[in-house]
Amino acid sequence: MSDHTKRIQKKRDFISHKARDIPPSGIRKYFDLLSSMDGAISLGVGEPDFVTPWPIRQAGITAIEKGFTMYTSNRGMEELRESISKYLARLYGLQYDHHLELLITTGSSEALDLAFRAIINPGDEVIMTDPHYVAYPVCVSLAGGVPIIVPTYEKNSFKLMPSDIKKRITPRTKAILLSYPANPTGAVMPRDLLSEIAELAIKYDLLIVSDEIYARLTYDSEHTCMASLPGMKERVILVSGFSKAFAMTGWRVGYVAANPQLIEAMLKVHQYTMMCAPIMGQLAAVEALKENNNQDVEDMLAEYDRRRRVIVKGFRDMGLSCFEPLGAFYAFPSIKSTGLASEEFADALLAEEKVAVVPGSVFGKCGEGYIRCCYATSMPDIEEALKRMTRFVHKYQK
Repeated sequence: MSDHTKRIQKKRDFISHKARDIPPSGIRKYFDLLSSMDGAISLGVGEPDFVTPWPIRQAGITAIEKGFTMYTSNRGMEELRESISKYLARLYGLQYDHHLELLITTGSSEALDLAFRAIINPGDEVIMTDPHYVAYPVCVSLAGGVPIIVPTYEKNSFKLMPSDIKKRITPRTKAILLSYPANPTGAVMPRDLLSEIAELAIKYDLLIVSDEIYARLTYDSEHTCMASLPGMKERVILVSGFSKAFAMTGWRVGYVAANPQLIEAMLKVHQYTMMCAPIMGQLAAVEALKENNNQDVEDMLAEYDRRRRVIVKGFRDMGLSCFEPLGAFYAFPSIKSTGLASEEFADALLAEEKVAVVPGSVFGKCGEGYIRCCYATSMPDIEEALKRMTRFVHKYQK
């Protein structure tokens, strides 16, 4: 290698500033550690432990057997878009034109990325909660926007208060990002508070990006779809998918519903990046939305509810304060009584008791002092994890 080449290599930094500044996922860290640890129990990664229901798998298998291995329309298969349109009408009374107002994406993660890249100009602000799913501020920043964080607290059941949103609205505010039922807290938003947020959006001419991937997973309450509120369908970008409720994480099928102008903007980005979701996954998703398959979702929900009650009681019995999750499949207990910071707690718990949880601090400043525990795992694993955690907590608790 010549001296000239060596000098060039020393001077150049080939990594973009945006990519360099992205923090690594605090969730994936523990997933990677688990892969090399025998006897460990994971309450970390938010993935259903159920196998995709058989009728849906069979539809995917049949698609492959029949040779459906090609691209679909960039918008996604018309049959799937029509099925989603009927599904949203059935659940929420919403009417979406499947030709113009729906786009099939490679999971809801791509839908979120498309939404922000389609609406954000450099410096535009997007209001979101703290705690929040780890990808939200990164998606906004990569699109050139500025995440504006609104703290939420256990004393308010981790609800996003409209008065706190109003204080943070500026001339640069473009959108409010909602995610309820919430990851990581399991919080839900009542209809009256959502209506107040809708009024703010109308008054200040804002968009709402509503991530409703956990909409079917609610307990003791009914989910309110933001787009179903009066005057909101045209200014809501509704993001959802099949990963959570239908146990279809690996199929990578999501969707976005919005007004035609927004869909067209997202479609242009989608065409040049992802092109289309896998056809086998799309055909399986068509099967998932048939009404005769609804019982599988209800059965999984009932089991999550059973586990939810066990894990919340377990945390409270060991002396940890634990907000009762009303949706999704996460518990978010406070570990402040141990005197350990969230990351310290998670690292020590994994090392000493081989139980993986996610430190609340990776979800924002308000998550410090908490841990996220996913109860989408088997009851025997939950019960054993609670035994190990009880031992650990009592060792450190003050």
